[in-house]
Amino acid sequence: MRTRRGTVRLRGWGGVGAMAAACALAGTFVLALPPGDGDGGGGDDGVDRGGPGVTVAAPARADADDCNDRSLRPSPKDGPTIDAIKNRKVKKLVVGVDQNSYQWGYRDPNKKGGELEGFDIDLAHKIAEEIFGRRDAVKFRAIPTNQRIPAIQSGQVDMVVRTMTINCARLDDVDFSTGYFETGQQVLAPKKSDITGYNDTLKGKKVCSAAGSIAAEELDKESFGADISTKVPNQLDCLVRLQLGEVDAVVTDSALAAGQAAQDPTVELKGKEPFTTEHYGVAMKKGSDDLVRRVNKVLDDYREDGGWQKSYDKWLAGGLSAKVTPPAPEYRD
Repeated sequence: MRTRRGTVRLRGWGGVGAMAAACALAGTFVLALPPGDGDGGGGDDGVDRGGPGVTVAAPARADADDCNDRSLRPSPKDGPTIDAIKNRKVKKLVVGVDQNSYQWGYRDPNKKGGELEGFDIDLAHKIAEEIFGRRDAVKFRAIPTNQRIPAIQSGQVDMVVRTMTINCARLDDVDFSTGYFETGQQVLAPKKSDITGYNDTLKGKKVCSAAGSIAAEELDKESFGADISTKVPNQLDCLVRLQLGEVDAVVTDSALAAGQAAQDPTVELKGKEPFTTEHYGVAMKKGSDDLVRRVNKVLDDYREDGGWQKSYDKWLAGGLSAKVTPPAPEYRD
């Protein structure tokens, strides 16, 4: 079991304006378009849009089994999956992302163009540059939390780079890169709340989580007497419900919650540290070994050339109190 590299702490920035922005953003999240040849469509901002999804991916466990981060060894070679991507009409990598997670994948309304930016977006550009030789050779498709696995399986996207935790249950459905960020589940609640963490203080409280998320799975296993019936398509919807007073707390990844607390300084993470240890990974279709190996090469280079640290310092360092480094890769023998 790995040791944690730092406890998430908060620095507020938002207030009423940030809460309004969060509400607006939550209403814009959409499902990826139906399967096609990968040429995208959508607007000039490079993000596909479609109707709301209803399929819920199988719940995932935040366990510590050895298979969690043991991915295929890196390779620079092309193969059938990468060849198919390169031979499409439009020469772009199609990546499922979030567009509402502050500092991970989001739009800054204060900037012209409204392009997606954040830690996960930087990584997606890096992978596109490796495959096509251009950072802008990427088509983003906004994917709700509960649609990440179905979008990969149906071929709507080539991969998902969206704060997606690697675990054994999900590895039954998709393949993962090695881990690129360490996090864990934690409770988010108003600062004045008497909730102190993932414990008995949740009894009788209304707690929100995203459908198909590890948070929802953990609450199903142990709710501490909380009302956990509020499950939403996208995790940011939980923050909006918390702000509206419809729920008392949210359970989500501590890394995401830190960004939300930065948007709204009236809330904070409860408990000294996350109650699970998880790694985010890039998810791809089962059997796409050449693509998995290529992404792992990108991650190796990203760790070694300082790109990971530069992106972390730009997007995430302001919300984390300790120096954070990428998790060490683990490969199959």
